[in-house]
Amino acid sequence: MEAPVQRPLGRTGLMATPLGLGLAALGRPAYITLGRDEDLGDDRSVTAMRSRAWDVLDAAWAAGVRYFDVARSYGRAEEFLAGWLHERGIAPGAATVGSKWGYAYVGGWQMDVERHEVKDLSAEQLHRQLDQTRELLGERLSLYQIHSATVESGVFEDEEVLTLLRVLRAGGVAVGLTTTGPRQADAITRAIEIGIFDTVQSTWNLLERSAGEALGRAHEAGMGVIVKEGVANGRLTARAAPASLATLARERGVAPDALALAAVLAQPWATTVLSGAVSAEQLRSNLGATEVGWDSELDERLAGLAENPETYWSERGALAWS
Repeated sequence: MEAPVQRPLGRTGLMATPLGLGLAALGRPAYITLGRDEDLGDDRSVTAMRSRAWDVLDAAWAAGVRYFDVARSYGRAEEFLAGWLHERGIAPGAATVGSKWGYAYVGGWQMDVERHEVKDLSAEQLHRQLDQTRELLGERLSLYQIHSATVESGVFEDEEVLTLLRVLRAGGVAVGLTTTGPRQADAITRAIEIGIFDTVQSTWNLLERSAGEALGRAHEAGMGVIVKEGVANGRLTARAAPASLATLARERGVAPDALALAAVLAQPWATTVLSGAVSAEQLRSNLGATEVGWDSELDERLAGLAENPETYWSERGALAWS
């Protein structure tokens, strides 16, 4: 497999590979991806999770992946990534690193707590978490994003937050937002109107396609588009793939996850799609997406997988942390 060719991340001046690596499932002991008990086993100690994260990061780097995605709420993900970058001698600028503020991890490295993260999109939270991120990532931080911005949250009308983001952007760090829920398109539209956001990171997959038109407008406006949850938290992998996806994957000689991620990469507005792999083997399977030749037959035969957004997000919200 040849190293992926990097592409511009919108107007940021940054570059990103078609497949990036997100550490949501690698930075903390519990997450909502299906099959974590089988994938990770019982040892969720900090030492074990750091070792696993570094193994996957090593595999990603060797495969040419150059976009890495973390967040303050991903447990120790920023710490793991920063330590790996330093230990491997990877210079600032050699990789594009995106992080996020807005959620705080409160799980205490436990599996069975009532709450694993708490959302707060205030200016005070931005100040606090930006300082924490910079302490770990320093000049390696390329992109800082509002975590799960929604119209209902009021963050788009918070002038103190917007001013802080403008200052951050003027200092050379790109700013973006991530979206969530059945009204992702509303948040994307508002971000385009405000005009200070360089990127948007949204959920789009074969099951949840409602943000596609808005993401196209964001791309046309010069924003880089990062896609998360391309395999729907495990629902589009071999573990749980719908019959039509599993059948087509067999016919094309690829894994279901690779075909699902190829669907994302086939979208003309998509800059990069994140892998949430927790092993080098899963990452290699995900990377198969870059070699799938997408065509109209795949479009037609997989069109029926699309769900009502309300249904999709309700089912996602019911996934267990494991």
